[in-house]
Amino acid sequence: MLEEVTVVAPHEPNRGVLLAQLAAEFPSIFARLDGDAAEAPHVRASEWRRADFDTWSFDCRVDELASAPFTLTLAHDADDAPRFPIEVLNRCQRAIGRRNRHSQGQLFTRVLERHRALHDVAKPLVRADYNHARDAWQWLLRLDAEASLAVQIAALFHDIERLASESDARVEHHADDYQTFKDAHARAGAAMTDAVLAEAGVNASIGARVCELVARHERPSDDAELALLNDADALSFLSLNSPGYADYFGAEQTRKKLAYTWNRMRPSARAKLGLVHLRDDVGAWLREVTEREVRDGSVGA
Repeated sequence: MLEEVTVVAPHEPNRGVLLAQLAAEFPSIFARLDGDAAEAPHVRASEWRRADFDTWSFDCRVDELASAPFTLTLAHDADDAPRFPIEVLNRCQRAIGRRNRHSQGQLFTRVLERHRALHDVAKPLVRADYNHARDAWQWLLRLDAEASLAVQIAALFHDIERLASESDARVEHHADDYQTFKDAHARAGAAMTDAVLAEAGVNASIGARVCELVARHERPSDDAELALLNDADALSFLSLNSPGYADYFGAEQTRKKLAYTWNRMRPSARAKLGLVHLRDDVGAWLREVTEREVRDGSVGA
């Protein structure tokens, strides 16, 4: 579990501002700034911003560290990366495990344990999906600190259907109609979720609400919890999954996915992208999407 972050920043002129930003975004961990590193940093800003930074190896290392309480050490050695500590914590937040008053207690612990047991993380695609689920859960709490138990569970299970259809190879790019494919994925995921929650002892009314959210999560909605889930899912894709997605699918499919993702996000979620580091190619493709929205007044998936 990630409990503390140490930022080695000997020349940071705005120490108080940086600490306040870290506390606002990640209130459940302790953050401190040091002038000198007591041990080798896990990542440096100069490495982090490189186009060839190996996100997969970094993620695997974080997952290994998270098996016990640990401190993440960051070396802030680049003046042109003021958001570097927040960007890295965005990528590592699945290891924080922040909860709120609705998810404290043994019930949610059982749900987390059952969710983990479903995932064979020796498979790279399954590991990616497991990390995305936990990351979306953490984004959810950052967007709404009072998020309900049902929507937190839905964040964990929203893509559970991929264990059946995409654990060894992705198939979404073969879909004749992408929205139809995503809707079917959501409905099947809801059915799988229902069975798991019953085993975990989640009561029927909460379980029904979770399944409703999972079943409908691939479309924009006026339902506040569905909109929150969509925002968290989208932010997790952009901040965590987008480099691997681009490497797996290539430019054409990634452009489509970025447009689909952007179109699901409310303005409040889009504003969070100011804290997110996007790889250069992904950032350029997303700018194409947003510029087209300004030009045409809409974004097509």
